[in-house]
Amino acid sequence: MRIVNWVIGHMSIIATLQLITTVGAFGFQNDPALDPNTPFVVCEDQKYALCAEASCFVYDGVAYCKCDVLKGDSISLQDDFFSPIGERNVCSVNQQGKTNGYMVSTFSFPTNVEKGGRAAVYTCPGTNNAGTGVPAAVAYGQCDGGICFKSTTGQRFPGFDRRLEEDEIICSCPISTGGTGSEDAFGYQVFGPYHPRAIEGKRCDATACAACSVPNPTANGSTISVGAPTGSARFLTQQLDGSVPQLNECLCKCTEENGNTTCATATDTTQP
Repeated sequence: MRIVNWVIGHMSIIATLQLITTVGAFGFQNDPALDPNTPFVVCEDQKYALCAEASCFVYDGVAYCKCDVLKGDSISLQDDFFSPIGERNVCSVNQQGKTNGYMVSTFSFPTNVEKGGRAAVYTCPGTNNAGTGVPAAVAYGQCDGGICFKSTTGQRFPGFDRRLEEDEIICSCPISTGGTGSEDAFGYQVFGPYHPRAIEGKRCDATACAACSVPNPTANGSTISVGAPTGSARFLTQQLDGSVPQLNECLCKCTEENGNTTCATATDTTQP
């Protein structure tokens, strides 16, 4: 029951972003409209885990994601609650973790997805942007507010082929699927490798789009990516930094055959 309640609680970021309806000031064509008046908070000058580009090992219904340890400003849903010492939120929880062996996963802009960098935002399509294909099956780690364990830094962890570096940490995150109410008409987005010096049409990487169609994503031993509803990264970057730089962006296309869905690169939507 504790795990169920924890998962339901962290699904609130998806519900928040899906219910926003006013026109936003940014986003590429077919992005859902977003409203800046949402319940997010900026955690200032703290150590935090950035999981935006993380890969996750699935075990017993939980995604264990290898995230980066950073220091500075980050943004998250407030996730506020009352405690015996007063009202707390994600920033105060993260601050308490400084001396208690844990930290919290929050968001900041991953600079290597900026135009010309070696990573990109990949859109796993929903019903509104699937084109002639089919919507991607929803399966990704939802790490906003996830708790991360400092004891994992520098250690080995199941599902990863090498020891974690000193600036890496394992975070436990719920898994978003269609069954958890995470389907969205515009799909969801993950981060993946990008090849800015390749010829046009070859810059997007098929391995990133494959993350949109992982077989048995909730099974023990599966590997999934951290993701979020389409437009989330832009929205949070705008709220945190005040602007959104030009990004490397790729759209995936999914097809279905004999009941199996596979996804491949479709279009490089990076602005010239």
